[in-house]
Parts: sequence; structure tokens; C-alpha cells
Amino acid sequence: MRAARLIGVATVLALAAAGCNSTEKQATSEVSPPTGLGSFYSQQPSWKGCGGNFQCATAQVPLDYSKPSGQKLGIALIRLPARNKSERIGSLFINPGGPGGSGVGFVRQAAEAFGSDLRKRFDIVGFDPRGVGQSDPVHCNTGRQLDAFFAADSSPDDPKETAAFAAESKGFAQNCGAKAASELPYVGTVNASRDIDVLRAAVGDKKLTYYGASYGTYLGAFYAQQFPSNVRALVLDGAVDPTTSSTGLLVEQAKGFETAFRAFADDCVKKPNCPLGTSMTAAQAKLTSFLAQTDKKPLGNTRDTRQVTEAHAVMGIASALYLKENWPVLRQALAQAFQKSDGTLLLALADQMVERHPDGSYSNQTDANMAVNCVDKPNPASAKAYGKAAAEAERVAPHFGAFVVWGGLPCVYWPVQSKKQPTPITAKGAKPILVIGTLRDPATPYKWAQNLASQLSSGVLLTLDGDGHTAYLQGNPCITRATDDYLVTTDPPKPGTICR
Repeated sequence: MRAARLIGVATVLALAAAGCNSTEKQATSEVSPPTGLGSFYSQQPSWKGCGGNFQCATAQVPLDYSKPSGQKLGIALIRLPARNKSERIGSLFINPGGPGGSGVGFVRQAAEAFGSDLRKRFDIVGFDPRGVGQSDPVHCNTGRQLDAFFAADSSPDDPKETAAFAAESKGFAQNCGAKAASELPYVGTVNASRDIDVLRAAVGDKKLTYYGASYGTYLGAFYAQQFPSNVRALVLDGAVDPTTSSTGLLVEQAKGFETAFRAFADDCVKKPNCPLGTSMTAAQAKLTSFLAQTDKKPLGNTRDTRQVTEAHAVMGIASALYLKENWPVLRQALAQAFQKSDGTLLLALADQMVERHPDGSYSNQTDANMAVNCVDKPNPASAKAYGKAAAEAERVAPHFGAFVVWGGLPCVYWPVQSKKQPTPITAKGAKPILVIGTLRDPATPYKWAQNLASQLSSGVLLTLDGDGHTAYLQGNPCITRATDDYLVTTDPPKPGTICR
């Protein structure tokens, strides 16, 4: 799950091979399509080679499911066919998170990183959810407008700074209202999860096999709630708690980044030449002082003419915390910033997070992220109300709280508002669903995995005692074996299993 401005990095890691020997073939009974949607469910996408061993296609879904004969959207698909057709089980659908992450781009990068048994028995299928990537994407802001938004002071210290950031946030929302008004009411998770059932049928699967990371867990849980009898096996890695409010999610996420920074700092201060000092107390004080100084005087950088503001610095730090393997880069970035007032590396990390390209353009990840987040749950009615949530976050997460929560302020001004309050997702009647949580996950705190697993009537919790965002692609052999075995056989690990 990514906060409105903390858009995570989809990282490809080497994955340990798993040795699963049993298999469960797809169920043979037909699942009737919902009324009026037969033509969507019976479509057969035209797959064509699109580089390497990949095949690409487009499937059609209705913009508005209550009006299936109306406007249609194209959902971009990619697949890497199973290596062993005689042992093929079906398709493994992948969603890398976001909202706003491209499943097509992720699968093109990461399909080979999935376990060898999965690669042998499943087509690895990625898709861009509606409004994302190549699926009729939501485009609201220019590169310059996004540069201004990400550079803006999102931890305001006085009414003047609050008003300035509110103006930036209102402009973001107005741009989306002007350029994507017809799509905004329909880009939320409820519709995106219905699209997945259309895709399941379109590729010929009777039941859904799915791996969702981060926000992908929220999307997968919504699917299970709407189509419990169509679930074969769902892995929800780095879970999001469906019962938490829009601002509550941001407060908890800020706490997660604070926890992750402490883990990084604890590791750093034990090593020679740590830029944060030699103790946790010194590290906390050093970061506090650095952010205060950067708030007053931005850093320079050698990449372009942008100044590296406090917001860039926090975002760069948060970006590196998504993956423990990035900790050495973060040490280097902080040393560069502390010793030379050079924010080049921090800015590079921040740009990577929000998919800013070297030419100053952006992918549509940021616009799509905001579009989905703002319509999925009710939002506070004013900037003043948002300020209360930000103050709470700052108390419990002094380095990340204000930044994370204020980043969602455009939702206050969003053209489309939701009135549906968050409720538990039980997916009653679904087969066992595997929920994975990482103890020191920065973006999706571990307690969200605990909460989701307990809400789901068939939820089974698997825990990684580790760092970083999500677990499966970190290559932990215990996580790999348990996950791959479940996806192949549908038999989950023993509830409460902890991998170290």
C-alpha cells in the first residue's frame, strides 16, 4: 500500500527455487457470469508476442458495471506461458500494488523471479488495473506540476505554509477533475476487483489463482469478498487492513516508516563511519536536525536544476526503506547530504519512488494512485480536519508522520467522494487465503496482516521476521516454500508459521 505521496518501488529480487511436487488442477465446473456480462466473460483475448517469451493482449470491461452496454475500457495484459504444458494448472495473476502500479511492467521485469515450480505450472499473468499504465490511464498533471507538488512543504509549520500546500493539493484535484472527470467515479477497487473476474474467465480459468502485494492485497481481498466461490488460491503479501479509515491508514503507515528507520539506524550505528553517529539517540537527533535544516535551506543536486527540499529528503529516505538491500545506498545518500549538502542521491531515490523519468516526465502512477485512494474511502471534509490527523501522526512518527498524512490532502478536494465506510472483509465461503506479513514492513505495518487474516473467514497468517516491504520476493527459503506449495496445492502452511 502506498500513501498518497509515498509511492513504493517495485523491486525485482532473485527468488529461491522451491520444490513442490503435488498439484491441484483447475476445477472443471463452469462458473456462470453475472447477468448482462456474458459477452465480457466469453471474450478470448488475442495474444501476440511482445518481446522475449512474453505475450500481450487487451481485454474489454465495462466502465460502469451497472451499464454493461455503455462505454468500455481496455485492460492491458501480459503473460509468460507455463514451461510445462502437460503439468499446467492455469494462470497466476499478479498485482504489484500501488494503487497505480503497472502489473504489465512488473511481470515483464519479475516473472522469472517467481518460484521454479510456479513458472513450470502456471502462466504468469500481469495486468494494468483500470486507469493505470496501458489500461485507459488517468492522466491529470504535467511533469512540472508534479515536480511542484512533490517539492512542496508537506509538513507545514504555520497557517501560511498550510495554505500553500492546500493550494497545491487543490490544484492537483482540480487538474484531475478537468482531465479525467468521466473516469474518476469508476477507478476504485470495487470495480477493479470485478475486472479481475472478467480476466479470469477470459483466460479460461474456472477459479482464480492470485498473488497480490501491498495494495494488491486490498484488491485481492475485495475480489474474494465479491466472488468467494471463484477463489482457488490467493496470496496477500504485505496486507492492508480494510477496516482502517483513509487517514488512519496514513497514520499507521507513518508509524511503519518510523519503525523501519529505527531498524536501519540500529544497523547503521553498529558499522564504521555511520553518518548518523554511534548510537540510536544520536541517529534520531541527527535526522531531526537534518530535516529541520533542509526545511529552511534546501540542498543542491548535480542531476538538474531542482532544489532538494525537506519533502524530497523524506521521500528519498522512505524509498530506500522499502528494501533492506537499499540500506547501503541510504547510508551513502545521508553521508552525501550531511557532509556536502548534496541531495543528489536522495533525489534519485525519491524520483525512483514516484517514477519520474530523466526527461522530467512521469508515469501515470501518481495520478492513478491518488484517483483510487480518494474514491475508495470517505475523506475528511477540510484541511483543518486533515491537520488533526497529521498532528496525531507527528506525535507517533516524528520524522514521517506529517509528511505521509498531509500527502493525502488532495482527496479533500477530490471531484468524486465516497460515503461507504470501511468494513471488515470476511470472504465467507472462500477456500483458504494466505496472508503474509513482515514484522518491520515500512509501508504495510505487520498488524494489518494480523487484522486481515483474522477478518477473513478462511485467512491463514504467515509471518516473516524481517525488514522491508512485502516478503515473497525477498528470497527467504521458508517464505518461498510455503507460498509456492500453497499456490500449487491450495494447502496453506500451518497457521501462525514464522519464517526467519
